[in-house]
Amino acid sequence: MKAAGGVDVQSVYERRFSDTLAFRRQMWDVLCREFFQQYVPETATVVELGAGYCEFINHIRSGRKIAVDLNPDTRRHAGPDVTVITSSTARIEAITDGTADVVFASNFLEHLTREQILDTLREVRRILRPGGRFLILQPNIRYCREDYWQFFDHITPLCERSLTEALETTGFDVPYVLGRFLPFTTQGRLPNSITLLKLYLKLRPAWRIFGQQSFFMATPRG
Repeated sequence: MKAAGGVDVQSVYERRFSDTLAFRRQMWDVLCREFFQQYVPETATVVELGAGYCEFINHIRSGRKIAVDLNPDTRRHAGPDVTVITSSTARIEAITDGTADVVFASNFLEHLTREQILDTLREVRRILRPGGRFLILQPNIRYCREDYWQFFDHITPLCERSLTEALETTGFDVPYVLGRFLPFTTQGRLPNSITLLKLYLKLRPAWRIFGQQSFFMATPRG
C-alpha cells in the first residue's frame, strides 16, 4: 500500500519496527496508562489516525475504538475490540460527522504533504463531536533537526508553532501545547527500558532536556 510520495508503508514499517514490536507494545501500555488516559474518558469513542501496529488504540481504555491506516497490516495487529478502516485520512467515508469523542495521531502528520495535512485536519474537525479532543504526539523539527530526515518517509517538517497555526486555520482552538515531551525515537543511544520510561514520565524537568516531540490538545472551535 502506497502513501504520500509513493512510499510502500507496509515494507517501510516492517523494516523499521519488526525488531522492537514487543518493547513498543510495553512502551505504549505505560504511555497510555500514565499520560494519555487522562485525556480520554473510558466511555469515549476514540479514533486513531495512522494507527500502524495499533499500539495506542489497543492499550487506551475507551468505549469504542477505531483505527484508520493505509497499511493492510494494521488489521492483523488490531485488538478484537478495535474496528479497522483502511483509508486515507484525508477522507474517511466510513466515519460519520460528529462520531468521535477523541481523535489521536502519533508521529503521523510528518508523513503527509502540506495539502494532505490540511485535508486531514479538516476531516478530524468533521468527525469530532462538539467538545471533542484532538490529541497529537508530533516530532518537533526545532529539537530533532539532525535526526528528522533519517526516515525516508518523512515529508513535512513541523514544530509546535507551525502545527498550531495549521490547526487554528482549520477550525480548532489549541488550549494546550507541550513543546517538549518525549524523545524523538526509541532507536537512540539510551537502552530500551520500561523502568527508564516510567522514571522519565515522572521527571518533568528532564522533558526540557531530552524532549524532541511535542504534545497537542486541540478542540473544535464553536
